[in-house]
Amino acid sequence: MDHLFIINPAAGKGRSVQQLEEDLTRLAVHHQVFYTKQAGDACKIAERAAADGKPARLYACGGDGTLNEVVNGAAGHDFLAVTNVPMGTGNDFLKLFGPNYRGIFSNLEALAAGPQAAFDLMDCNGKLGLDVICAGVDARIAAGVHKYKRLKGVSGRWAYLLSLAEQVLVWGICRPMTVSMGADHWTQEPTAILCVCNGRHYGGGFMPVADAMPDDGVLDVLRVGKVSLPTFARLAGQYAKGLYWKYPALIRAYHGQEVSFSAREPITVVVDGEIMRDTTFTVRLSEKKVNFFYPAGASYSPCV
Repeated sequence: MDHLFIINPAAGKGRSVQQLEEDLTRLAVHHQVFYTKQAGDACKIAERAAADGKPARLYACGGDGTLNEVVNGAAGHDFLAVTNVPMGTGNDFLKLFGPNYRGIFSNLEALAAGPQAAFDLMDCNGKLGLDVICAGVDARIAAGVHKYKRLKGVSGRWAYLLSLAEQVLVWGICRPMTVSMGADHWTQEPTAILCVCNGRHYGGGFMPVADAMPDDGVLDVLRVGKVSLPTFARLAGQYAKGLYWKYPALIRAYHGQEVSFSAREPITVVVDGEIMRDTTFTVRLSEKKVNFFYPAGASYSPCV
């Protein structure tokens, strides 16, 4: 079994590359180390491992974006398995495993020897996602964060708040969108949030569907239609806690295999932190799966 560590040196404020390199010197299993230099490198490294055809465990060392790239390169290959060594600011997907996910997934020995499970994937116009896909004001806020983070002296939190203020107060919460999910269909209706969950967390602190599971063969989709600013502010905290079911008049839920949406103007869509823009999207449960490994004793079942 090969163990390939794919390290993104540009990852956020999590574990440092130096700390990881020190831990790797003590790792008992034989391993190889690769460093990414630009976007797409992690996916290419995973694709080369797939082309080799040898059983391997791939360690995406970075944030959700690095994990997404490795997943896209490894998906559909039973002899490969993927995990995430947390080095990003969020690592939202790993929050499936509880609040101590950073400590759990930083134990490389336990990680290397751990079990694995076949996880579902979401196919969004050919881009695979493992965690959450969003296409409303939340996606526009997430996309805008990158712009503000480039400003000198602006931290990640302030970049988020500035992007939130711009999108909500300047550009408005809703966009006209045609949405089909199951038996429900809306034609060019105002849409505030459209969220497709395979995992449970995104945006640093949102958990829209608290009991979503990455291996149940179901996509959990939420749509928030037209809402005023006061209603949006009141609803945001409840939405973030996974309490959508308390507001059936405002939040429509669908649990199935496919959702499609379109608009006359390009829609900003975020797939596991990766930004896409187009006028028409279809998100469906992918035929491909990815093996995800984790330390023994860790659980991704929702807390009761």
